[in-house]
Amino acid sequence: MQEIKIGGTYRHFKGNLYKVKGFARHSETLEDMVVYEPLKTGDLWVRPKSMWNEVVDEKGTLRFTLID
Repeated sequence: MQEIKIGGTYRHFKGNLYKVKGFARHSETLEDMVVYEPLKTGDLWVRPKSMWNEVVDEKGTLRFTLID
């Protein structure tokens, strides 16, 4: 599993770019979450940390790949 870098820019497997802002914890399940920002909109989103590093196809493509 790749380490998730705060401040890193990542490319989603569908092509869009995102910047990791930090980490959070779900208030009820305590699941670790990644807080990230789409570079096009500046909104803030969260995704379970376990999903961030998921392989999305049979070729081994990661959901997010660090580009800087």
